[in-house]
Amino acid sequence: MIVYDPLWRTMAGQNVTTYTLRFKHGMSHATVQRLQSNMPVSTHTLNKLCTILDCPLQDVAEYIPDNQIQKN
Repeated sequence: MIVYDPLWRTMAGQNVTTYTLRFKHGMSHATVQRLQSNMPVSTHTLNKLCTILDCPLQDVAEYIPDNQIQKN
């Protein structure tokens, strides 16, 4: 499973909010919600996040094998 926990840490470190993503960079509310829910997003979106945050992909997304995901 791809998770976006690194994204939230990177954004916090740069004082970037979801508001900034939506209104300054034109990211849709639906895309931000998908990221918050660890749902799939396009490679275009991942590229856009890396560009906005000036960071490598590993600062945005992380792969965790399904058998290591904790179920709540």
